[in-house]
Amino acid sequence: MVRNAASAVLAAGLVTLLGAAASAPALAAARDRPIRVAQAAAEDRPLRPAHADGEDRPLRLAHADGGDRRLRPAHADGGDRQIREVVGGKIAEPGRFPWVVRLSMGCGGTLTAPRVVLTAGHCVGATGKNNRIEVTAGTPDLDAKTAVTVKSVEVIRASGFITETRGDDWAVVKLERALNLPTIDVVPDGGGDDGTFTVMGWGQTRETDLQQERRLHYASVPTIPDEDCAKAYKKAGVDLVRDESICAGKHGVDTCQGDSGGPMVRREADGRWVQVGIVSWGLGCARDGYFGVYTQISKFRPAIRAAIRKLSATPVA
Repeated sequence: MVRNAASAVLAAGLVTLLGAAASAPALAAARDRPIRVAQAAAEDRPLRPAHADGEDRPLRLAHADGGDRRLRPAHADGGDRQIREVVGGKIAEPGRFPWVVRLSMGCGGTLTAPRVVLTAGHCVGATGKNNRIEVTAGTPDLDAKTAVTVKSVEVIRASGFITETRGDDWAVVKLERALNLPTIDVVPDGGGDDGTFTVMGWGQTRETDLQQERRLHYASVPTIPDEDCAKAYKKAGVDLVRDESICAGKHGVDTCQGDSGGPMVRREADGRWVQVGIVSWGLGCARDGYFGVYTQISKFRPAIRAAIRKLSATPVA
């Protein structure tokens, strides 16, 4: 079941690649694995994965007490879109990534200032006042008693954002109060946008999973040349915005549904982490030949920094 226009384009391209000899069940299965995104924030609706039998079933988050609790994302355009967890990753221990946060619509993000979260543009609604997002911070385990929750008050989304595959996929969220937690800086320039980076999230650990994870997972992924990535997605009918994207992944390792908005990071020589990218989109999860696509922060650094400063400023009484 196609969930959005981008999914329709990708699914149609994939069906073409499968060839006329593919069986009807195989084609249905291909169509039922949409692009990995989260569309967000005007009103809360149950997040529903696509199923081969044509039924919509609520996506459920696995909890420590064994109970399934319905994860309810917010959608900006009224459409059901799947959000992007780390396939082939490891469980993060407490304190390893203290600046990573979870957003209530099912996306990830990072604390880039005590009162500001950086996430993907497709995870939130339009720029303006917004008190509908709840942020969970301070722990890799969403059920931990140490978890801190705080509501949003305002959002600034990239002015050029249209949809995740068109680029400009970033946004910042102002929180109702400052958090006494570590923050992470965005990358200072584009000089280190190639190499092996760390990605993370609470989403699915397999494309076919019906549950997202309560514990943060992370993995290392190498970057892929833009030309190779663009060629792969061109076959599926999507044009990669090369100068705004980082493609990364390897066999069996990728981000997946539930990771949208989360960080791609690298560690500097002095031990500090800096954020290089934002989980944006991809076809399926860890499919050979189709790599994860991340917003290239260095291309938007001035605008992101300006938005962070604006939301961090204390209003004059």
